Amino acid sequence: MTTPTFLKDAKELLTEQGFATSNTWYHGTSSALVESIKDQGLNRSGDKALKQAAKQTMATIGNSYTETIEPVFLTQSKELAYFWAEQTVRNRSVRIEGDEEPVVFEVTLSDDMNSRVKTDVGAASLLMVKEGEAYLAHLAGIYEECGLEAPEIDLKSADRMDYLNKLGMAYYDYDIDKDSVNLLSK
Repeated sequence: MTTPTFLKDAKELLTEQGFATSNTWYHGTSSALVESIKDQGLNRSGDKALKQAAKQTMATIGNSYTETIEPVFLTQSKELAYFWAEQTVRNRSVRIEGDEEPVVFEVTLSDDMNSRVKTDVGAASLLMVKEGEAYLAHLAGIYEECGLEAPEIDLKSADRMDYLNKLGMAYYDYDIDKDSVNLLSK
């Protein structure tokens, strides 16, 4: 997994205390969702095609599917957002045919909106599965590239701010207007 050079920003953001935060955040997703995001912004549980595919799969095997409303997941690093964009493309490729690429959106929030960004402590359960292990390995590589030791975090007892500062995991539990998002490109 190689992050494109124009998205490499950890050297400017990462210190021994973790990733710096500001009013600028990043969201990684699939290129298939670009036009929708440009038109509507980032909406909670916004990947309707993937949700519909999951619902159809569950109906096929006779199980019911209860759709949940997930927040908009954010990170303070373009590099970390790119990792999640690749995961989104991989997850969509299992259920949806198409030629998709990982993309990263920059999200600029007002001070009021920024105060509502939350550290994603709920990610603890994600980090205990294969996808999360890959993220932690990717994160360790970024720390090492920056000449820092990778954080050793006990996911069950970690300080909640470690999820934001050291792991770069945050969320915003509101829709984000299209005027606050910008697709990053070379």
